[in-house]
Amino acid sequence: MSDKAFQDYYPEELSHCYGCGRLNDQGLQLKSYWDGEESVALFQPEAKHLAVPGFVYGGLIASLIDCHCTGTAAAAAYRAQGRTMDTMPPIRFVTASIHVDYLAPTPITAQLEIRGTLAEITPKKVIIEARVLADGKVCAKGKVVAVHLPESMLKIMKGEK
Repeated sequence: MSDKAFQDYYPEELSHCYGCGRLNDQGLQLKSYWDGEESVALFQPEAKHLAVPGFVYGGLIASLIDCHCTGTAAAAAYRAQGRTMDTMPPIRFVTASIHVDYLAPTPITAQLEIRGTLAEITPKKVIIEARVLADGKVCAKGKVVAVHLPESMLKIMKGEK
């Protein structure tokens, strides 16, 4: 795996996401990396991520899948273009659709492993399939349809009308 996560390449104006933004001190700060043809991220839940005693809140699992998959979409798009993630212009994706299946209760004490695989890539969208594992057991599966960050969002972020 690389020393630098996909999210570490995001420009500052695109690094505030609650799930994966390195500039969001209150967020999860998820970090995703290539592991061969799959992407991987590790996350250790804390007591504040509790659903019921002993188990992780499902919304956290969905957030991890969401951010890991959009990061993987960006990394896959760079790969498809034969570019490294530090080249311009930046490629950034947002979620158009997310589907999560919860397969088993997820223990809060386990470090979670989120693994993503590229299912489809087109000029307009990237589809990533993910699984969340705890202690080697798949607890959830997800599928994210990621689309390029809309120009309208960029304008708002830059203070343009």
